[in-house]
Formats: sequence, structure tokens, C-alpha cells
Amino acid sequence: QVQLVESGGGLVQAGGSLRLSCAASGSIFSGDVMGWYRQPPGKQRELVATITSGSSTNYADPVKGRFTISRDNTKNTVYLQGNSLKPEDTAVYYCNVYGWNGGHYRDYWGQGTQVTVSS
Repeated sequence: QVQLVESGGGLVQAGGSLRLSCAASGSIFSGDVMGWYRQPPGKQRELVATITSGSSTNYADPVKGRFTISRDNTKNTVYLQGNSLKPEDTAVYYCNVYGWNGGHYRDYWGQGTQVTVSS
């Protein structure tokens, strides 16, 4: 089992910055992908960014050039740095870990942290 605990959400003005952290406890394997997703008010959950243990990254188009995902494999922690925030970045942000181990697919989610960007 893996537990994910997010921190760093809050209220920020448009144009500001925010850094989210997600600490994973339990078994994290080198093949696991860690990432961030978000769910804006009244909308479906969507990808923000993912990162492999080898630091290969993938970003959703709306955040490219403004958000940076990073990962500390020694601490099983993933970070999301958001700059030049916009009101449309307002959402609940969720941490995710997924991967295969021993033929079993694993997919874990954090409880979510609210990010509100005021105009």
C-alpha cells in the first residue's frame, strides 16, 4: 500500500507562485510514475504533469512553460512548482502514483489540496 500526503495549497493572486509537495509512504518502485492532476470546479479531473524516476516529464498544454514537476527519489516525494498562476488554475490538485510490480497494476491517489487563484 502507498499513502500520499499533499501539502502547499492555498490562496494566491493571479501572477503569483505556489509550490505543492506530495510525500509517499509505502513501497515506491523505480518504474512508478508520479504526477499531479487537478479538478477545476464543475469539471472533470485532468492531467497536470507526470514524472518518471529517471526525470522524464510530461506536461499538459495549459501549464507548459509555467509549471515544473520534480521528484526526489530518496524521499519518495514529488513537487509541483507553479508560476504565473491564472484564475483558471483554480482547482483541487491531486497527487498520483501508478506503476506495475510483480504483474500487479498499482494506482494511488492523495486526498487533494485546494489551490485558488484570485484575479
